[in-house]
Amino acid sequence: MKKIFTAILFIFLLALQSQAATVSGGISKVDLTNTNRVVDAATNAPIGNAKVSLPKYNYSTYTDEYGGFNIGNVNGPTIMSVEKEGYRPFSLTINDTIAARPMVLGIQKSNIADIVIASDVFHLGDDNYSEHSSGAGTFRLRSNGPYFSKTFMLNSDAISSNNYLVIGSIIGVDTLMARSMGQNKIVNSYASPPEIYFNGAKIAEIHLNGDNQKIKIPKNLIRANQQNEVTIKAGRNLMQTAYVDYDDIEIANLSIISE
Repeated sequence: MKKIFTAILFIFLLALQSQAATVSGGISKVDLTNTNRVVDAATNAPIGNAKVSLPKYNYSTYTDEYGGFNIGNVNGPTIMSVEKEGYRPFSLTINDTIAARPMVLGIQKSNIADIVIASDVFHLGDDNYSEHSSGAGTFRLRSNGPYFSKTFMLNSDAISSNNYLVIGSIIGVDTLMARSMGQNKIVNSYASPPEIYFNGAKIAEIHLNGDNQKIKIPKNLIRANQQNEVTIKAGRNLMQTAYVDYDDIEIANLSIISE
């Protein structure tokens, strides 16, 4: 099963299917134009040699000097990632409809205080999910287990800044809200939301699938000049009582940004 929510903001995958969509989540924006390009979000200047990847298809390419790139055919929802040194990680959940329309991906320059926790796609759950679950045909990885945890250092400046945990993309969330929004085809069951913890305290739940989820980190939880820890726990199928059935989700581009 799969889920997604955000304490501060969430962006529905459905919103991306509009005729002229714009998506922003604090770190990037997407507009439609006549060709696929990657540009600087502030200056609109083309960004060459940016890596554009479709992990599901084991496909990657690099933008040309004009920021142009091709991704070929896409079948169903999948995560697309863009990486460029000096810029914040970017990912977007696309499908065949979106891939058929030219896109311009505007990415933001990174802040010296930004921390990339995980740039690759990782899979949480138990590899036991219905074909009707959200994104069931999208998963490409075996599960790492029901939770992900990573430690990192935050300096003293973090106390005086606003810090956010940003989830680039998340698919597979099968909560009741996700079902009601048509993000899966499950009829008789649903899962609890994935939970986000910072230094042992829960700071958010993920109820919907989407991109660029931005979760504010309470300042009182930050340990300046010490190791801090982010943990993401997969939800559980609430209709299954005979055993624990974890909801399977995949996440791309997990980072801490400071503003």
